[in-house]
Amino acid sequence: MPREISAGIIIYKREKDRDGKIETKYLLLYHGRGYWNFPKGKLESGERSVQAALREVAEETGIADRSLSLESNFRVTDKYIYQWEGQKIFKIVIFFLAQAVKPEVKVSNEHEGYGWFLHKDAQKLLRHHNSRSILKKAHEYLRGKSIQRRPSPPPRP
Repeated sequence: MPREISAGIIIYKREKDRDGKIETKYLLLYHGRGYWNFPKGKLESGERSVQAALREVAEETGIADRSLSLESNFRVTDKYIYQWEGQKIFKIVIFFLAQAVKPEVKVSNEHEGYGWFLHKDAQKLLRHHNSRSILKKAHEYLRGKSIQRRPSPPPRP
């Protein structure tokens, strides 16, 4: 069975809501026919997964690598089999997580649109269980990270 390796990035941004509370939103690209997903694509010859992920993000969203802050401790691999022109293909997708420092998106011609969504809304839009699971892992990673950043309460006398 042929094997295909791709890489992508779950991109998020943080912004204040109407009440001034910081919220996290995730970037999803719209492919048409109700299909939303993260920016990703195949590795080119000699390319490392993180290089491919950054290249694909730039191609599909216009967001350059200098406008992203990669989370160095997050990497998730998705594996599945799909069929293309009557042939089964074993697909491996490596996902990274990055904060968009400059979240200005210019979507490519291969997509019909994009959106920034809260976790619960993005979960509803993602069609595949694997994609929802990966987003959940990213969201839990970021929640855990923000809990670790909170200052400790002062010691009691």
